[in-house]
Amino acid sequence: MCSVTLNTSNGGHQVLRARLSGSGYARDARSKSLNNGSPSGKRTDAHVVFLTYFDAYLALYKKSTEEPEEFWADVAQEFYWKKPPSGQMLQYNFDVNKGNIYIKFMEGAKTNICYNVLDRNVHERNLGEKVAYYWEGNSPDHHQTITYNQLLRNVCRCANALKLLGVKKGDRVAIYLPMIPELVYTMLACARIGAVHSIVSIFLLTSLCLPISCVFALSLSLCLCVYMCSTDGVYRGDKLINLKKIASEAVERCKERFVPCVVVKHHAFRTNTDASSKLQTPWDESCDIWWDDLMDGVSDECEPEWMDSEDPLFILYTSGSTGKPKGVLHTVTGYMLYTSLTFKYVFDYHHDDVYWCTADIGWITGHSYITYGPLANGATSVLFEGVPVYPHVGRLWEIIEKYGVSKFYTAPTAIRLLMKYGREPLYDLSSLRVLGTVGEPINPEAWLWYYDVVGQQRCPVIDTFWQTETGGHVLTPLPAATPLKPGSATCPFFGVQPAILNEHGEELEGEAEGYLVFRKPWPGIMRGVYGNQERFESTYFRKFPGFYVTGDGCRRDQDGYYWITGRIDDMLNVSGHLLSTAEVEAALTEHPSVAEAAVVSRPHAVKGECLYCFVTLKDHKEFNRTLMEELKRKGQREKIGPIATPDFIQNAPGLPKTRSGKIMRRVLRQIAHNEKDLGDLSTLADPKVVDVLFSQRCEAAA
Repeated sequence: MCSVTLNTSNGGHQVLRARLSGSGYARDARSKSLNNGSPSGKRTDAHVVFLTYFDAYLALYKKSTEEPEEFWADVAQEFYWKKPPSGQMLQYNFDVNKGNIYIKFMEGAKTNICYNVLDRNVHERNLGEKVAYYWEGNSPDHHQTITYNQLLRNVCRCANALKLLGVKKGDRVAIYLPMIPELVYTMLACARIGAVHSIVSIFLLTSLCLPISCVFALSLSLCLCVYMCSTDGVYRGDKLINLKKIASEAVERCKERFVPCVVVKHHAFRTNTDASSKLQTPWDESCDIWWDDLMDGVSDECEPEWMDSEDPLFILYTSGSTGKPKGVLHTVTGYMLYTSLTFKYVFDYHHDDVYWCTADIGWITGHSYITYGPLANGATSVLFEGVPVYPHVGRLWEIIEKYGVSKFYTAPTAIRLLMKYGREPLYDLSSLRVLGTVGEPINPEAWLWYYDVVGQQRCPVIDTFWQTETGGHVLTPLPAATPLKPGSATCPFFGVQPAILNEHGEELEGEAEGYLVFRKPWPGIMRGVYGNQERFESTYFRKFPGFYVTGDGCRRDQDGYYWITGRIDDMLNVSGHLLSTAEVEAALTEHPSVAEAAVVSRPHAVKGECLYCFVTLKDHKEFNRTLMEELKRKGQREKIGPIATPDFIQNAPGLPKTRSGKIMRRVLRQIAHNEKDLGDLSTLADPKVVDVLFSQRCEAAA
């Protein structure tokens, strides 16, 4: 166990001494902790009875790891079961040397996740008239309020329509929709009738250098989808995207399969005939049908299909850094319990909250923390279709003020983007109580800006670490329970048992840095790669038998707090010293002129590898020799050490990113190496960035 001592000196910042796993160190601003992040805004009714104090978290965490059967049985009592489990709560094998890898949770139980997140709220908890979603369109003129009653009726109509089309339990349905209510209706309708949804994010496919339907077609083929749901088009900011054209091209590439398509007419094109005429929606009478025609006259009552605990719920395709997309498979019961519990605790959810996650439902964040987790708790959420800076840079703050958002969850990429526009949001953000980040490690400067400017120094910043494969948060602080450190994901969630290994698979104790792995499963972990057990085992379990391997590097400090250092393949080896990209980038972004940074390696005759840094400056800042010297001296030598001094620093007006905001370091490495054959750029949000970066390469690197 740990002992906790809080030193209340240093102007409200409190230094944590929590001995979770041995001695160690913490550096710079990251060694400071904020007492739960909210000295003036902390609620006294935080979950559950004890969680106002860190030692209470430790007690509950201990129960979750030492008495998991009892812990998860208590959580399961909050849900409806058509049939209770008949065996052990959790069964698994993580060791490839002992046979096939598998995870089973509550085997023998029968339930339906749609029933639990909708019918239970309407009929048992009397939440029918409560708002489930405030939908905010790309244009501020487009908005809609959806109650739980309305959501249930629309989901049932969609479920009945799918059944009329012949969709049945076990069938796969591809969904290619923007962030509109019909996206939620369709995924929950699939869950209601036992179909497996496979959502393809529109961010993945709207700006491709190769034929834009390639990845989509591959997803359709790999999961053998029997139906697809799309829309005629969508505006992202002021950009018009013809989604139906992309969907049709994907179907054409699947020539060996016939995939009918249900098409939603987007709200923007119902009211704007000029925009609708620009779309020129492709249509095939043999396989396309309008959503409105399909739903006409369909009943709004539909009995749920009762599912076995380990029946598949959804397949979500993720490519990782290289290779063919892999279909991450999640199943019903474990995912339901885990997303519900993490949402409840991590966001300290209460019945009067208005919660907003800015992610896209096409990514795992949207599955877990826009749809299933919030609805399982009867939450009111904002469903946002737009982008952060359209039609103006204050759009996010405007929406927070409009709906009185109390819990706000976004990506560090969005935070760094908005940092460029100053420290005055110019809107009333007093409703905020908890801030969260997701998708990548957040550098301390962005963390502190988020805390100071958006949270007004009274809201905890919950830096969550998790993956598509984990289903939900695995390393995260808890509001009113965990003293915070800017940039740290802090401690494991209930039931999660992390470890740090070296290259030889030896477990490291105390202060350490190495591979982040997990010893045992939790209910929400993936069950496999769809149709490919070999890839499942080789990707996640073969390197270190007995552990789930995240692929991320991690540092544990003297207080036992965990710091994600980036993907292992993003580690930099300079003169035999391993440096993490996250650590070097964090030091660069501490400079007041730098908005964002990305670091890659470049071959060096003496060092083996050297650092090549790309920096994006804040508005009205000048890139010059003085700035470069400051970044080299103050940003690296003084923060990390001489070994981290960059050889090259390049001005980067923009960075090559995927639509989800991930920096494509492979592309940056090729630019640093001056390699013009870049291969597949299909996931780039803006391919033009690459040409700009090539044109501005450091002369000395040529």
